[in-house]
Amino acid sequence: MAQGMKRLGTPIAALLGIALIALIATSWLINRDALRKAVEAQIRDVTGLELNVAGSIDISVLPASYISFRDVGLKGGGTSAPALQVDVLTANLRLLPLLLQRFEIADLTLLRPRIHVSLQPDGESNWTPFIQTIARTMKPGAENQVSFSEIRIQDGVLDYEDVATHATEKLEDIDLSLAWPSISRSFAATGQFDWRGERVDGSISFSDFVAALSGDRSGLKARIASAPLKLAFDGSVANRTSPMMEGTLTVDSPSLRNALRWTGQPQPGSGGFGRFVLKARANVVGASIALTNVNVELDGNAAEGVMTYANNGRQTLQATLAADALDFTPYISTFRLLASGAREWNRQLFDLQGLSTTDLDMRLSAAKLTVGPTRLGRTAIGANLRNGTLALSVGEAQVYGGIAKGSFGIARSDTVADIKAQFQFTDVDLQACATELFGLNKLSGRGNINVSLFASGSSPFGLVQSLDGSATVTGQNGAIAGFNAEQLLKRLERRPLSGGGNFRNGSTPYDKLTISVKFSDGIATAEDIRIEGPAAKITLTGTASVPAREYDMKGVASLNTASGFQLPFMVQGPWDDPLIFPDPESLIRQSPAASPFLDLLKQRITGGGKRPDGSPTAENAKENGKDNAKSN
Repeated sequence: MAQGMKRLGTPIAALLGIALIALIATSWLINRDALRKAVEAQIRDVTGLELNVAGSIDISVLPASYISFRDVGLKGGGTSAPALQVDVLTANLRLLPLLLQRFEIADLTLLRPRIHVSLQPDGESNWTPFIQTIARTMKPGAENQVSFSEIRIQDGVLDYEDVATHATEKLEDIDLSLAWPSISRSFAATGQFDWRGERVDGSISFSDFVAALSGDRSGLKARIASAPLKLAFDGSVANRTSPMMEGTLTVDSPSLRNALRWTGQPQPGSGGFGRFVLKARANVVGASIALTNVNVELDGNAAEGVMTYANNGRQTLQATLAADALDFTPYISTFRLLASGAREWNRQLFDLQGLSTTDLDMRLSAAKLTVGPTRLGRTAIGANLRNGTLALSVGEAQVYGGIAKGSFGIARSDTVADIKAQFQFTDVDLQACATELFGLNKLSGRGNINVSLFASGSSPFGLVQSLDGSATVTGQNGAIAGFNAEQLLKRLERRPLSGGGNFRNGSTPYDKLTISVKFSDGIATAEDIRIEGPAAKITLTGTASVPAREYDMKGVASLNTASGFQLPFMVQGPWDDPLIFPDPESLIRQSPAASPFLDLLKQRITGGGKRPDGSPTAENAKENGKDNAKSN
């Protein structure tokens, strides 16, 4: 075996020696001017870009075979400005053809290239000649077959501009490897770059690069990974009349708000929009994206359905989604009607910028829906946002133990919001409904509520100051907390001046409740308020200030007995803790002992009557003296 190895090693060593001698001879005998021209011609034939070398040229055969051009500009035919400028362009040469004095490029390395892409209004760009040349030279049977298989970009910069929209983008610190196959139809690019302050790791591959360059259908796989956003696409692409893509799209972001900010998109509102995951079948045509078989998750809310998105000068989103359970609390957490820890309305100005950037048309259904403290059953919601006007419609919602329907609209006028709300609540728990909607916690029972309200303002306080509209409530089999009308009336009927004890304890049950209120400039006027109970009946008149959240009302409570005892009373003070007290004059009149003194007191105040002993007052005596003088 040792002798066999020696016999085999001798010719191999001789062959290597001959190759080494040939390389040395080639380095001496090589025509450097011919090599430079051949490489320039090959780059021009393959890419369609003309080389303009302003710096020095380095040629090496050993130990590596390459030619380097410094300060290079490359531009397409018919363009004045270079599409690509490179500090150092290095063409690595194939070794065996070099020994035969044939100069073939194995791969290219671009050090610190500056790439300029300009998109014209007609869809063409300054790189169109390059794409056309690549498509032509890579076709089977082409005269100038592609002769190098890879391009490496190190520390590059890409500037992009859209002439029609004046949009610009910049990618920096680009490190990419472009697989440029000479025997395969596929193409792949992998690498990293900086965009808007974030490092992006990306890759893209075409199963049929020639077809993709020609606008025909080709398989496409793309991946982008960064801290704000991860995106993957697996499908096909074509560009016959307009760009078309079809395949599976996956998007993952730890914070959708940060991802939108990073990509330069408007951010909706100031709450929520955290964790976001989307997986769907995507069909992209131009600037429009149609998503089917959608599985989307946002802030823990998961839904399925279909979506479409278009960006033709204005962003438009349409969606039809269904979910088992949804929680809208994150999106209203920063919106407070009342100031934190206070009884006053919030004076913080609305942020209405999100209403003017995007058009929205959404249909959403959920088996369970949570909005702050409110828990809804099966709910169907429609949302339409167009030209700064938002319209929400509730087809039917199971809430407060009953059914709710209605609409809510917001129209933006500079910093002022014009609000219109119309809702109908049928057979609901009045205590839960009135507490959450109006801040009234004294009412219980079941009933119906109809609300029609209009307001304009730049804050919640501004809205309530201009509040107009009406509200009606009808209830049955409930109670009014804060006082027991029957107990109070019976006590005062027996002893009107006893004080009646504490007027703010207990509750007044009712069989039927009727409330009709009209709003005008923030003042609610009672048109018809009646509380009919088994033992007593109450009627109320007066007003309530919505901005001040205070009552100023009068009422009459009467017993359902043969005596029909009646007691006028007043309700004044804040909504959540009002003062309820009887009319003092009425109490005095109800007392047999005190009533004559009340009449006498009135007579003395008005200047008439007599003293308790029957003698006339001083003023009456004076008048009587004048009458006697006249008669005499």
